[in-house]
Amino acid sequence: MHLNFARGRILIFCLLPVLCMVKASPTEKRVIALPQRMLWTWEREEDVSRIAGPAVGVAFLDQTVELGPHGVVIRPQRNRLTLPANVPLAAVVRVEPLGSARLDEPSQDATAAAILRTAGRSAVREVQVDFDATRSQRKFYEQVLRKVRAGLPPAMPLSITALVSWCSYDDWIGDLPVDEAVPMYFRMGPDGRRENAELLRLREPLCRHSLGVSTREARNVDPAGKRVYVFADEGWQLDAPLLAEVRLK
Repeated sequence: MHLNFARGRILIFCLLPVLCMVKASPTEKRVIALPQRMLWTWEREEDVSRIAGPAVGVAFLDQTVELGPHGVVIRPQRNRLTLPANVPLAAVVRVEPLGSARLDEPSQDATAAAILRTAGRSAVREVQVDFDATRSQRKFYEQVLRKVRAGLPPAMPLSITALVSWCSYDDWIGDLPVDEAVPMYFRMGPDGRRENAELLRLREPLCRHSLGVSTREARNVDPAGKRVYVFADEGWQLDAPLLAEVRLK
């Protein structure tokens, strides 16, 4: 099974129709029908056909949304991804602001539309958004997620990656219309210099059922009972033997 990603860059002009918005309300979270171990595949040509399967799913980078001063540019994933049959999939969209990014409503609509397209991929069970939003970008991100949630099939889970600080001491994601937030315990920047006790105290309920780790950066985290997303620092061709070291208790 192969995913052949389109090549090239697609410019989305800020003339898209406004997508339907709904105000978030407390609802029962959707069931995330994914294995307890998920492999992140990113901007490399990857063959995970021997390490993924029904019990080990794949969260693949489908496209990157670049927010620039003139609108939104979609950069599809170009590299070939080889998968085994019947592997559970999550489609990931990375959002990257560039310089003086426009964070207006047309850019919200274009970003949401790009994310929604990933839900139509064959065998995709979850849509995941990866955006390290700064404080000034949070309102934009919240509005994008509300538009995405309104446009997804009702049973399709919506996931986000999260800085560990968002889950512990920086309380702002609790009202987002998402079913899962994955605290990322690698490439942590300033968060990594804080005391482990503070980082491990995950106060946000959205963050308590999953976590993200990498193959070559050790963190003192307990994966027991959680869905673990694993990022291969050097790609899965080199890092596949390290997967066994990421143990589930």
